[in-house]
Amino acid sequence: MPLPSEEQLLLRDMARGWAQKNSPVKAFRTMRDSGNELGFEPQTLAAVAEMGWTGTVIPESYGGSDVGYWSMGIILEELGRTLAAAPLIGSAVGAATVLKRAGSEAQKSAWLPRIADGSAIGALAIDETNHFAPERIRLEAVEQADGFVLSGRKNLVHEGMAADFFVVAARTRGELTDSEGISLLLVPSDRAGLTRSRRRLLDSRGYADLVVNGVEVANEDVIGSLHEGRPVLDRALDCAAGAAAAEALGLAIQAFETTLEYLKVRVQFGQVIGTFQALQHRAAKLYTDIQLARPALETALDALDQDSPEAPVLVSLAKATINDLVNHSSREMIQLHGGIGMTDAHDAGFYLKRARVLESAFGTSAYHRERFARLNGF
Repeated sequence: MPLPSEEQLLLRDMARGWAQKNSPVKAFRTMRDSGNELGFEPQTLAAVAEMGWTGTVIPESYGGSDVGYWSMGIILEELGRTLAAAPLIGSAVGAATVLKRAGSEAQKSAWLPRIADGSAIGALAIDETNHFAPERIRLEAVEQADGFVLSGRKNLVHEGMAADFFVVAARTRGELTDSEGISLLLVPSDRAGLTRSRRRLLDSRGYADLVVNGVEVANEDVIGSLHEGRPVLDRALDCAAGAAAAEALGLAIQAFETTLEYLKVRVQFGQVIGTFQALQHRAAKLYTDIQLARPALETALDALDQDSPEAPVLVSLAKATINDLVNHSSREMIQLHGGIGMTDAHDAGFYLKRARVLESAFGTSAYHRERFARLNGF
């Protein structure tokens, strides 16, 4: 397990202080109650951009700081503690990674500085069903004289309601499950024939479903090499999965700490319930699970920073491990708070709902266990 640098420890303190002061859970509750379709407040995006967090994985030559995925994970972990809603995973990680790794100079210059300064949001348009299945791309790109015509649909696009452009995975040749024949296309959100509608999920964020009906894109809109977008897409999805796991870890830790404090003050049968051995065992189980999850995540994020060939295996290990942790931690938060934990007036429900979405985002535990086994030759 690598150790965080001094700069990363300072970043953790900065992110924790900002999230607790400027974006506590009550700020998320206010956003939820307002019916905001974007799933975040514009002032939150402006604040995180001003602190440079939207440019964490973007090269300095394009306005970012390029301090890496582990540093982004540190930020997201602290935002996860307070459920702070900001368009980072899909845009500043997913879309930015695709452009950084494979974009043309024109594409990078047009969009990376705008992602970094918060003036634009990108999104990965990958899934075509209600489940994460990037191996199954059906959306068709028919070649014409100066480009392609796209037809199909994309579901559950993270940050899709606020996105200024989409990185669309399309099939330019081959069959549904062929690993080759996938091309990545940059499609501005105002392109004729592209419509989006809000997909409402438990966590009240701004997901969108896209209908792509005869959308025309030019040859210069292809990101990277035609028919060979799969390796770039896979690495971007690994980065997004690692980012989602980082936020989930922060959520799980805060759910545990909040529950632990409650066990120390809640009196039942004339005793503080934290003195009951059965509840102590449950708290101890959560604590040990957290200690095991952190090195898995930090090793995976460091591997992404090093562009290691082991990164896919490590990301799947971390995502499956933390999915299980955040599921357990959020359920225990509800159960150990008793009746009050079941009410909307208490914050426990917000943690449970966001946990369920993060578990599915960029791959469930089952998906990543199967992938981990396959990558290891089983």
